[in-house]
Amino acid sequence: MSATKLPHCAALARQLGERPTGTASRIKSVLLIEHTGPWPVDVRERLLTDAFGPGAPERMDDLHVELGLRSLVIRKPGRNAAPSRPTVFAGGCRPGGRWLERLDINDYSDLAALDLPAIAEGTGGFGEPVDGPLLLVCVHGRKDACCAMLGRPVADALAVQYPERTWQCTHFGGDRWAGNLLVAPHGFMYGQLDPSSAEPVARAALRGEVALDNLRGRVGTDPFAQVAEIAVRERTGLLGLDEVMAGPVHADGDQATIEVRAGDTVFQVVVRRRPMGVHGHSLCSGEAHPHRFDVLDLRTAVPA
Repeated sequence: MSATKLPHCAALARQLGERPTGTASRIKSVLLIEHTGPWPVDVRERLLTDAFGPGAPERMDDLHVELGLRSLVIRKPGRNAAPSRPTVFAGGCRPGGRWLERLDINDYSDLAALDLPAIAEGTGGFGEPVDGPLLLVCVHGRKDACCAMLGRPVADALAVQYPERTWQCTHFGGDRWAGNLLVAPHGFMYGQLDPSSAEPVARAALRGEVALDNLRGRVGTDPFAQVAEIAVRERTGLLGLDEVMAGPVHADGDQATIEVRAGDTVFQVVVRRRPMGVHGHSLCSGEAHPHRFDVLDLRTAVPA
């Protein structure tokens, strides 16, 4: 098949029957910086360098790996004039310690004074509290065309109903799951959205709940734990942000056992990761040999 006839990676994922369950990224906190101009492939790196100086992108990547702080460039959907002062949000997505604040800056150079490790591990106190959540939709087409083709319609649709909460953003992981949505500071990620399926996700977020359809998982947690939590939510119907919480993952290769607390009940869940046995080629990412997660067992844990 010629390259011009290859599907994009998000289309290929759908063709192969991939589902986004268990694919939420390592994010535990966010720094969101508005930039209304063009978004080249390295817009985040350029902006971080302008704000924090040379080497900033590498330092921020280290903070992401070590502490879970993810920096994203954001902008409002549609064509917008550059604001007199850029909007900047910081927030934490950890259960029991969620927070979201708007930071007061005049220009990007003011960001250099931020204590980034404190933002990564803190509980706020850096700016004005914001009544969340924010709906962050990846549209960074220069990074991956799928995010623009599938993300922009989602952002545009959500912006009609939720104009103050909806932001376009740069890449946060999982191009093949476009349209991708991160709810901050709730800390849940969704994939394979279109305008119609994004609407119930937004409504659930405003109720302080999780939507099960298209749920990638809880950010900052192990993929096996994400799958186990979703399975228990499906079994119990509990949708509150922290009504269902996965405990430590006891993994042995591609199989893991996880205890998941749902209200007053503890479930033991066995999850396996296996190849799907299909493959394909995409224009974006080359050859794909996808895997999937199977829930092998889900039962009420026997008290010790």
